[in-house]
Amino acid sequence: MADGLLETAIGAGISPEDVKAISDAIDIEELTKLVLDLSNIYSPSTGEAEASAFVHEWMSREGFRPLSVGAVPHRQNVIGSFGGHGPGKNLLFTAHLDTESEPADPVVREKTKRPSGTVNREWKECWLEDGKFYGYAVANDRGPMSCMLMAAKALKKAGYELSGRMYLTACPGECGPEPIEERGGIDYMGKEIGAHYMFHHGGVAPDFAIAAEGTDFGVTWLGCGGAMFRIRIYGESIFRPLLKAPRATADHPSPIYKLGPVIEALHAWSLDYEKLNAYHAKGGSSLPKATISSVQAGFPYSGGTEVAAIYVSCDLSPKQKAAQVLHELEAVMRSLPGLEFEVEPVNVSHGYEADDEEVAPLVTGIDIAVQSVLDTPVEIAKPVYSSMWRDHNVFNMHRVPAVTFGPVRWRPTPEDFFKCTLMYALTALAVCGRAEGDVKALAGKTVYGDNPFD
Repeated sequence: MADGLLETAIGAGISPEDVKAISDAIDIEELTKLVLDLSNIYSPSTGEAEASAFVHEWMSREGFRPLSVGAVPHRQNVIGSFGGHGPGKNLLFTAHLDTESEPADPVVREKTKRPSGTVNREWKECWLEDGKFYGYAVANDRGPMSCMLMAAKALKKAGYELSGRMYLTACPGECGPEPIEERGGIDYMGKEIGAHYMFHHGGVAPDFAIAAEGTDFGVTWLGCGGAMFRIRIYGESIFRPLLKAPRATADHPSPIYKLGPVIEALHAWSLDYEKLNAYHAKGGSSLPKATISSVQAGFPYSGGTEVAAIYVSCDLSPKQKAAQVLHELEAVMRSLPGLEFEVEPVNVSHGYEADDEEVAPLVTGIDIAVQSVLDTPVEIAKPVYSSMWRDHNVFNMHRVPAVTFGPVRWRPTPEDFFKCTLMYALTALAVCGRAEGDVKALAGKTVYGDNPFD
């Protein structure tokens, strides 16, 4: 460790001996096995039960006193804890159990995926090849989840006692879906059934939180929300033998024929949307985008329709509200002559950010951990990681300073996860502090510095 890093570590009560002791307590083969075992459980949104049970059993076996809470029996949040032996700060780690997947419903799959799109091995299988992990569940999000679990085990194995609590939480529903129209109700709930539900009912009281997800070892305390708007276009359904078809599609009575100019206008608006709503702050940059995500118009067997609907999905930076987008979309539609329309939001989740000063102690702890492992200061994460929903939004929403921080996102290696595990453990030690009578301190090793989080 360089002299500058040693000084930084000393300032937070972390010594080079701590780094070595915790590093030695991490078994990279055990970590790799946990990543693969957990990631090879098929766990799409709404189907997280088996992965939830696996994490609960692991926490119980390792002595982290797990609790399961959920709005429904088959979608349980798992909450474990380590430490809590003194007046230190509480640090919560959260990772999500669900992974994006191909549609399970064959009707939805046929209408949204080309035939070759459903045969990708990485949807359901994870493996190690040429020193890299493959499989979507590893990256999103059970690789970082394994790191957070193994970080607590390494601290325990190395004999550290934390003054504050280190919460370990595994939650369903981060990826979605969201209830909408005929697919509504609790069976389709996403975010509210996961970390949001856990925050209210999981017996946690964190001072800080980390969403354990891949960020390429960068950190950000910003997060975008998202909203979906339904634009209904109304027209007439005329019995085909009576139809006198006009030459111009804009004059056609069917709302389906009016979709072309509407799509062009919405696309032009979306390009400006990206430019006008970019948000740059100390904790990162949010670059919200907007797209047309679905078009629905009638049924093949009905012969015609009076309604065509376009669904617009957009990101919302921490400074935006859904009302802004509603007004803009209405203005776009009014600019098109002769249209009868209706615009309304069907799903809304706002974005959030932590207060720069309130989150600073957590960022300092992460920076110390990154410097101790990578020999370089932590950097602000790439905009992509602060331009999406991640569950640190839940905590920033509730005034608990939170960041997202984690390992290499794409094609991580066992070494990447080893480094991340060590960083998570060092961050917990820095933030939560050592309990009085910590066996490492009693072993004759000097512990430098005061806990800067008191």
